[in-house]
Amino acid sequence: MKIINFSLCFGLLLFISSCGEKNNDSASVPDPVEDQDQRNAPIFSDSVPITENAGYTHEVVVPGLQIAWGMAFLPDGSMLITEKSGELFHFSNGQKQQVQGVPEIEQLGQGGLLDVAVHPDFDSNGWIYLTYASSEGEGNGGHTALTRAKLEDGQLVEKQLLYKGSPNSTAGQHFGSRIVFDNNDDLFFTIGDRGDEHTNPQDITRDGGKVYRLHEDGSIPEDNPFVNEDGAVGAIFSYGHRNPQGMIKHPETGDMWLHEHGPLGGDEINIVKKAANYGWPEVTYGIDYDGSTISEETTGPDFEAPVFVWVPSIAPSGMIYVTSDTYPDLKGNLLVGALKFQYVEHLALDGEKVVKREKLLNNIGRIRDIEQGPDGFIYISVEGMGIVKLIPEE
Repeated sequence: MKIINFSLCFGLLLFISSCGEKNNDSASVPDPVEDQDQRNAPIFSDSVPITENAGYTHEVVVPGLQIAWGMAFLPDGSMLITEKSGELFHFSNGQKQQVQGVPEIEQLGQGGLLDVAVHPDFDSNGWIYLTYASSEGEGNGGHTALTRAKLEDGQLVEKQLLYKGSPNSTAGQHFGSRIVFDNNDDLFFTIGDRGDEHTNPQDITRDGGKVYRLHEDGSIPEDNPFVNEDGAVGAIFSYGHRNPQGMIKHPETGDMWLHEHGPLGGDEINIVKKAANYGWPEVTYGIDYDGSTISEETTGPDFEAPVFVWVPSIAPSGMIYVTSDTYPDLKGNLLVGALKFQYVEHLALDGEKVVKREKLLNNIGRIRDIEQGPDGFIYISVEGMGIVKLIPEE
């Protein structure tokens, strides 16, 4: 497929970060040409008009946070919260305690302390998982790392480095990274292309631009798709990604769904499939920030198509599939944070198709993460504000 070439000037966009986090201008990319294969055609956001749902308000639960990148609930209802600047907090009974013993964090552009996840059998094994930018290993700069540890008396103990991307890079872009457990208690996590889109995403011998799958102890599953290929990174599950910052396990199918930042235009929701190539940068629905064409192709027989594309981009971060009865009109649907436009986007689903879009908490601020708590309420990380609870208005 071809995407129409641009010659328009986007000069102001040169001042915008190339991360997709503060970048995505409201300009639209062209529609796909008419002969697109409809069997694999994604839904485009501009074909599903967005409305505002004012039926929700919010309550600040954990104030005083700047970029609370990730959060996870413990079985007792308390919350672990990562600050990108490198602090890990345990919020319990209304009190926020800083956890000691966090691994050394490399502060590099978008890199810092990223996601946090709790093992599904936390009650029996106590494992907590973190992703972060690390300078360990070969080369200057850093790359995304995955560590697990246990929490005892406000301290991380029994720390184990499970994975470290390599080689390090001084680029400040695209570390990913989300952590999700599947139905077998294997863990999936993401690493962005690290700003080297022409090398990393399409090369399975290199880290970056990938979704990875590991056993809970960091060992590589024998049925990972590339374990028997010479030189390949055995932990890779899928590749050709740009910068995934939202991932969930679909509670009905068990599939991993993720969204990822596009360039200018072309943020995507993808369903992760074993060994699949999602095409970046060989195919894309976006263009570069100077208005130039990244690829003439939007899809192809060797690439897995997205199920949804935002045009214009919203710079997505954080995502949940709502299962709580507290929100009957949201249940069974997706919520995605919009960094660029500073709202929560409700995506109503019919199977794998987005059929309705709504803005919740419009103009609240840059949304970094969204989680559903064990109490049935939805909690949202808002940059510069903290963690807020989504409240249905009566």
